[in-house]
Amino acid sequence: MSWKIIEKRRSTLAGESGALHKNRGGRLSCCLVYPNRYHAAMSNLGFQAVYAMMNACPEVVCDRAFLPDRDELDELERTGGTLLSLESQRPLSSFDLIAFSVSFESDYLNLPTIFRLSGIPPLAADRSPLQPLVLAGGAALFLNPEPIAPLLDLVCVGEAEPILPGLLELLKQGAHSRGDLLLAAATLPGVYVPSLYEPLYDGTRLVSLNPLPGAPARVRRVWDPDIDSRPSVTEIHTDATEFSGMHLVELSRGCPRGCRFCAAGFIYLPYRSRSPELIRREVLKGVAEGRKIGLVAAAVSDYAGIGELCQDILAAGGKFSVSSFRIDHLDAAMIEALKASGQKTVSLAPEGGSQRLRDLIRKGIDEEQILAACDMLIGHDILNLKLYFIIGLPTETMADLDELIGLVTRIRERVLAAARANKRLGEIQLSVNPFIPKPFTPFQWCGMEDIKSLEKKWKFLQKALGRLSNVKLQMESPREAYQQALFSRGDRRLAPLLIAADRDGSWKGAVREQRFDSDSFVYRDIPLDELLPWGFIEGGDTDRLAREYRRAFEGLSPSP
Repeated sequence: MSWKIIEKRRSTLAGESGALHKNRGGRLSCCLVYPNRYHAAMSNLGFQAVYAMMNACPEVVCDRAFLPDRDELDELERTGGTLLSLESQRPLSSFDLIAFSVSFESDYLNLPTIFRLSGIPPLAADRSPLQPLVLAGGAALFLNPEPIAPLLDLVCVGEAEPILPGLLELLKQGAHSRGDLLLAAATLPGVYVPSLYEPLYDGTRLVSLNPLPGAPARVRRVWDPDIDSRPSVTEIHTDATEFSGMHLVELSRGCPRGCRFCAAGFIYLPYRSRSPELIRREVLKGVAEGRKIGLVAAAVSDYAGIGELCQDILAAGGKFSVSSFRIDHLDAAMIEALKASGQKTVSLAPEGGSQRLRDLIRKGIDEEQILAACDMLIGHDILNLKLYFIIGLPTETMADLDELIGLVTRIRERVLAAARANKRLGEIQLSVNPFIPKPFTPFQWCGMEDIKSLEKKWKFLQKALGRLSNVKLQMESPREAYQQALFSRGDRRLAPLLIAADRDGSWKGAVREQRFDSDSFVYRDIPLDELLPWGFIEGGDTDRLAREYRRAFEGLSPSP
């Protein structure tokens, strides 16, 4: 590795505050890997929390590693060099345990690259007992780990806080053989050992996932019953992140709303809020360090006492920003606090463009509430609004898009009127994203809309709204959404494609080479009685999800 890259890593470490520098001894050496760039990894609260938890465990020493930046990646591939950890500059192959933290399915593509750069066979079955055990966890994994299951020895199915202590203790003790260790790990709550299950397929369909002797028939997803036991906050501050200068604090976990398309409302059940005392202590710590506070939750405005908390931050001389707001939970005091903190743009998520679609997804708001929320923000001189919409929802028609255009037009008229009166510019940013079916939601059985149809709808919206002043449109690529849907709904047969795509440098080429019918995974409506690739995970309340699926399309009210 060149001195330039070594100096870059030293500079990265020197630019951090709060990092743990443990003695390099310990019975278990771990490398926590985020399968994307440093900038993305250090913006991720889950990654930071797991790093702190591992290093807090006695006799465990944990380094970090990341997908290399472009210059380092080019050098490693040109010279045949080895990927090293950040803290101790050790090859990943020299650790006892490699632990991947995976929040997004799109990062599945980077796992084979990291294995290749580390000199480690990507398939678990090809690795020797002298090579590291490979563990993975994160939100993507407890939705559906199957597309990368053949690459992994162990998977954490659920939240790290209740899983890691027992698992690390077992790994510290070791076992007579790797096989014995994996069998022992399979008995722990929330631990999935892919090699102990044999899938049987019939075409696209998964017919069965058969456990071998010693493995449970299903793996229970676990959740932390006491989220006050440790805060989830920024552990390591660095300027090389999306949230430079901010101290992030997680207020709650999960979402009480249960929108039918949204995984966050189901995989983090039950909804849990942290105590006001804990949160207040953490935010004031960040203020005392001179940092802006980032309040993080699926819906910040659902947190009880949010108004008082924000006033406490302002009274202490701090500023804050929020990750999201509920349209039906805005109030004047909160908006004034946001304005005092210098927040110039507020994001709102109508999601469905028409009332019919908002009812279908169980959004629980109507146009009157949407316009009232916009009026309240505009009335407090917040003239920049970001609106999130989903296109391609099940049963969507062009008439629904006409209603979306009408709604945006009415909001724009309000912004322009206020901007003229205040002699200030105001802007509406539209973030339009294709519907992607997600496991453990009532819409997990729905297929994604065809790419060509989505592109046609996008052009329709561009023609109607794209030329309007003070309106900006952006859309996630339908092709990237297609790939995400494939990873969300796929099974173990995707693993060879991931490896081939890394080897040949082309995902499309890998699909063609292996003659893989990806459309059948992405576009197909799945029958309710069909076994799902993620169906071995216990904790999704399949009966409730199926009931909500039926009620969505029967037009019935949601169940209590």
